[in-house]
Amino acid sequence: MNKIKVMTVFGTRPEAIKMAPLVHALKKNAHTEPIVCVTAQHREMLDQVLDIFQIKPDYDLNIMQPRQTLALITEKSLHGLDDVFEQAQPDMVLVHGDTSTTFAGALAAFYHKIPVGHVEAGLRTYDKYSPFPEEMNRKLTGQIATLHFAPTPRNRDNLARESITDGVSVVGNTVVDAIHMTVRPDFAFRDEQLKTLDFQNNRVVLVTAHRRENYGEPMENICRAIAALSEAYPDVHFVYPVHLSPYVRETAEKFLGGNDRVHLIHPLAVDEMHNLMARCYLIMTDSGGLQEEAPSLGKPVLVLRRETERPEAIEAGTVKLAGVEQENIVRLARELLDDAQAYGAMAHAVNPYGDGQTSERIVQAIEHYFGLREGGPAPFTP
Repeated sequence: MNKIKVMTVFGTRPEAIKMAPLVHALKKNAHTEPIVCVTAQHREMLDQVLDIFQIKPDYDLNIMQPRQTLALITEKSLHGLDDVFEQAQPDMVLVHGDTSTTFAGALAAFYHKIPVGHVEAGLRTYDKYSPFPEEMNRKLTGQIATLHFAPTPRNRDNLARESITDGVSVVGNTVVDAIHMTVRPDFAFRDEQLKTLDFQNNRVVLVTAHRRENYGEPMENICRAIAALSEAYPDVHFVYPVHLSPYVRETAEKFLGGNDRVHLIHPLAVDEMHNLMARCYLIMTDSGGLQEEAPSLGKPVLVLRRETERPEAIEAGTVKLAGVEQENIVRLARELLDDAQAYGAMAHAVNPYGDGQTSERIVQAIEHYFGLREGGPAPFTP
């Protein structure tokens, strides 16, 4: 019997991290033949992940160009995928999350009448401009998809409110699978600044801030808050892997450059990032992925956004919404830096996002869809 040709389509670093365990699970399965297509919406950062997880794309659209617009990313992805689908003839296309590549991949597959599986389906803020453009990307993808892989019961319920009930599985989040593949106690950092940090005698706070909706005053407020905290706590070092966006780099350098206890470093490879998370004290971030990863490692997270599409982490107690006002960010960070009880309550909360078996559940759901398995996967329960 011919194997099911399952094509994964992704283009950014976060997508690659979360799709990598699934590519490997598809490769191990006797019924599936994985085909990898990358748009390279983010070229350099994507390639790091592919190298670490030892994934060689079968198709590479290489669309990235300086100061690319959302329209250009979508247009070039659609055109490139049109040709790829003609050549590869996949039986199913898997897209992840909510990037422009995600939406373009789903739309291109729809034009070719190829069923789409949406990994990390059902996240919602119900504000189409925040996060932008991600909220509309994932809603539109949800309308196209045939299979919906919801990380949590809440995500499943979000889909049901939009009358999406067929083909929905609660599977957990593949990012937890990825962490199981990368974090090691004997890991040696390659970044020169990380090599010199004394994790035993200093508290290290990991910072990431790069989202488009935070451009402008919110990003400046975040940087001012970090500067104020670094002045107040001599034993605390802040490590900020700065996104390649010219705006983000200029803003970080303007407000935090030259500060001895704020380390502005280049974006980290995924294995370094995961192991830095494992050794740091606290995480301050506007990243969605870090909200899911950190609980597996017992690290409290302050979310530098006005809202989050991951309320499960807030309810579980692993995450607090700090917003983008300097005063509030500083207040919540001080609480965790000063109050051991408050810190312990967040650090020991249960991860609501996964158990390391998400990729296997997705493969089982695909087998079931194609009639190769009697039942679908047992649902993930936090």
